[in-house]
Amino acid sequence: MPASPAALPLAAALERTRRLSRYCDRLLTARPELEAVVERHVAESYSRAEMEAALALDIAPASALRRLRQEVMLVLAHRDLNGLASLDEVLATMSALADTTIAYAAAEAHRATVAVHGEPVDATGCPMRLIVAGLGKLGGGELNVSSDVDLIFLYAEEGETPGPRSVSYHEFFAAAGKRLIALLAEVTDEGQVFRVDMRLRPYGDSGPLVTSLASLEAYFVGQARPWERYAWLKARVISGESEALAALVRPFVYRRYLDYGMLESLRDLHGRISEAAAQRGKSNDIKVGAGGIRESEFAVQLQQMVRGGRELSLQTTSTREALARLIALGLLDTARGTALGTAYAYLRKLEHRLQYYDDQQTQALPEAPEHQAAIAESMDQPDFEALRAELDTHRARIQETFTSLFERPVESGAAVRLGARLNDPQGTPDAEGLAEELGHAGIDSPAALAARLLEFTRARRYQGLSAACRTRVEALLPKIVAAAAREPESSATAIRLLELIEAIDRREAYLALLVEFPQVLARAAHLMARSRWAARLLARHPILLDELTRSAASFTATDWKAERKWLHDAIAQAAGDTERILDLLRHFKQRHVLRLTIADLEGELPVMALSDELSALADLVLDATLAEASASLGFARGGLPGFIVVGYGKLGGKELGYGSDLDIVFLYDESRAEDAEKLARIAQRVNAWLTALTPAGVLYEVDLRLRPDGAKGLFVSSLPAFRDYQLHRAWTWEHQALTRTRFSAGDPALGKRFEALRDELLAIPRDRSKLLADIVSMRAKMRDEHRKSHELKHVPGGIVDLEFGVQAIVLLHGPAHPKLREDKGNHQLLRWAGELGLIDAAVANAAAEAYLALRRRTHAAALNDEEKVIVQDGELKVEREAVEELWRAVFGTP
Repeated sequence: MPASPAALPLAAALERTRRLSRYCDRLLTARPELEAVVERHVAESYSRAEMEAALALDIAPASALRRLRQEVMLVLAHRDLNGLASLDEVLATMSALADTTIAYAAAEAHRATVAVHGEPVDATGCPMRLIVAGLGKLGGGELNVSSDVDLIFLYAEEGETPGPRSVSYHEFFAAAGKRLIALLAEVTDEGQVFRVDMRLRPYGDSGPLVTSLASLEAYFVGQARPWERYAWLKARVISGESEALAALVRPFVYRRYLDYGMLESLRDLHGRISEAAAQRGKSNDIKVGAGGIRESEFAVQLQQMVRGGRELSLQTTSTREALARLIALGLLDTARGTALGTAYAYLRKLEHRLQYYDDQQTQALPEAPEHQAAIAESMDQPDFEALRAELDTHRARIQETFTSLFERPVESGAAVRLGARLNDPQGTPDAEGLAEELGHAGIDSPAALAARLLEFTRARRYQGLSAACRTRVEALLPKIVAAAAREPESSATAIRLLELIEAIDRREAYLALLVEFPQVLARAAHLMARSRWAARLLARHPILLDELTRSAASFTATDWKAERKWLHDAIAQAAGDTERILDLLRHFKQRHVLRLTIADLEGELPVMALSDELSALADLVLDATLAEASASLGFARGGLPGFIVVGYGKLGGKELGYGSDLDIVFLYDESRAEDAEKLARIAQRVNAWLTALTPAGVLYEVDLRLRPDGAKGLFVSSLPAFRDYQLHRAWTWEHQALTRTRFSAGDPALGKRFEALRDELLAIPRDRSKLLADIVSMRAKMRDEHRKSHELKHVPGGIVDLEFGVQAIVLLHGPAHPKLREDKGNHQLLRWAGELGLIDAAVANAAAEAYLALRRRTHAAALNDEEKVIVQDGELKVEREAVEELWRAVFGTP
């Protein structure tokens, strides 16, 4: 096996560089002293500091710029072709070279123009400079090695320069811009620095060379074409003031809503580029050909433009950085996103080798045999055919991802016929014929759906839609029928989808999402067929439709630390606007619950993991609500020392379900006794904010009755008072409740003290007979109250029986077995009780598995908006018998 290029001695490495790059061969022949420059950079790249130092030498500016470019290109080509430089290094070094030379040229051009016309100043008297923005790969900090640079010239204010040769600021900066271009682009005996492309400026070649910021803003509002948003996504200021430009560009590129309507514009842009490439015979071009660099970038930048207004982390000019964030956010499947990133990196590496060869801006594969051999060797392939095979694999992966995002959905024959019947311009479709067509499409109750569809299309609301929205809705109607036909209860599912369409029929962006991405509509149908709650949620809050574009696997292990930061930043932006904060909290919760629902229904999330995630979500929301409620009452933002929320019940046991309320208690450190009244107001405000009904709904229902002395007790208690109550006045049922408690939100230091107190209280030995008698008596009273109930919670062998059994085990055996005092939930505690021999292991394990089944049934009921989980005779018979066996094992009574 030949040695790796990175292992070659310098002489052999230089020979390889000359062989694989005719440009480097010519340069070393003309300037042999550059071998020493290469030798200095064997171990490290050419840094920006070195570039700036080279330009500081007393050399004519044009010559200094070109000689620097030669040195950097030679060092970079040598390091890259010999396996010493990563792709990141190549992109960063070329971008740094461009930034450095453009900034230097801008400064030189400014000095020369000031010498002629005087200094322009702003309204405050400060000198004004030409603002130079880079677009394209320069803007993204991912410049290729023989690239041109896409530049935009701007200036901040209008005015005139002082002195005898006064000119308008527009004329001044136009002159400076021309000087800058000449410094970079003129070809001399030493070559050029960069070709400069100014065609992306407002109005293109027909527009002025420089534009004021005010004119740019007006252009964005009234004249810019949709594809220009795509170009400006990459905008980055290279020289001059940047904040004012960023404030104009951000809202132009990124919409506050989910901008799925942008897909058609990008699709048309790609079509024009592909058509032009085909006419120029560029099928072998790895940039604009199928599966090329451009399609990779389109796939990433589409997602940025659609979601960047809401997902701020996507507002980056770097394609590779944006791709990594899309994967992290679950917006691109990990496997597909990783493959896309690998293929993109491969094409960029190959692009550089094509350009090193003669320092030409080309992405075309060579035809000359000697050139093909050099490129194959530079890519560490034995021959050009092997290179082509490897390249084709990567291009196929890119094309697959691109096609999945950009290809127009193909209509089935049935959908076309159904659409023609529904949207007949000659008149109103007849119900009988429509029902027959729906039956052929696979709808289980075609007459009912036909009636509902006709009601929808005849409604005044439908007739009053804009042309664009109506076209989208007309396209959607046969699609929702097809999507529903694949689900159980297809007619009911289609009607739920229709209710969603009614909710968004004037929101073109959402309509575009469902039209352009059939997989999203199919997923909505799958979700709505199985969850009335999800159907209602999507219809009320269609912004959540975007969640259906994400992979379910990305919802199974939420990065709650990252979500906490996101929520903190979002609330900070809304500081002082209580109404907005309350809705923000609700939308945050809804988004995450919907994600978990998707993962649950698609089989990605076991029942215990689901409850863990729902409980973590509640903790985060409680913590944020507590922090904001405290701040609203004058306490410092960012946390309230010595005050906590304790979770009880399902929250305390990390066993929350979809519809669970929150059992909570507020405690404070005894050192804050004099603030008790203020702390009580905070607790009351937290409760009010959680339970308030806003346009976004209720955050959580809350139960505060488990605090000391129940509903008659103080709203907040000190930790010592809580301890005293538990030791001397608490009832047995309150000790039972203590087994399912934990620190949930607030001050972590006080939270640790509470956890230690809980452990202390559960370690107290108890009178066995009295304890069991009290629990049995309590259960008997509850059974009397719910004697006729078929609710799963209260039936014999139901959830309460199991929970009482586990609580008795913890209170009886916790003093001798510390692990039972851990807050691990009923399932794990039962397993441990069996392992410890406290009850028969088979009984414990059967009850633990039964508990999971009961929980699954509870979750399913919540998803279908069932207020109570009613079980029929014989339903869950085996599981309920397992729970009854547990009861007998613990209490010895039926």
